Amino acid sequence: QVQLVESGGGLVQAGGSLRLSCAASGRTFSTYTMGWFRQAPGKEREFVAKISRGGANTYYADSVKGRFTISRDNAKNTVHLQMDNLKPEDTAVYYCAAAGSLAAAGRLGSIDYWGQGTQVTVSS
Repeated sequence: QVQLVESGGGLVQAGGSLRLSCAASGRTFSTYTMGWFRQAPGKEREFVAKISRGGANTYYADSVKGRFTISRDNAKNTVHLQMDNLKPEDTAVYYCAAAGSLAAAGRLGSIDYWGQGTQVTVSS
């Protein structure tokens, strides 16, 4: 079992930055590929970024590439999402996710564990 708790959301102006964190419980954190998803009002949950078990490989949705950076610290059981140059269309609830493989971490139906979400609001 893995429990995920996100933090770091908030209200920011367009062009600003936020850093989301996800703290994981359990001693098996390093065995999971980690990801971030987001869900805007009235829209489906969508993939944002994912990172391999050791942190060497990262992947991003085209909409955030070059602006967002995912990282992890296996010693501290945490994964982060640094979000720069934020845009109003980035407004959403952001969810941390754990999956058994890199491929699975990018697919909604293949996620093993979800966090409760943290709200990010970007004003224009």
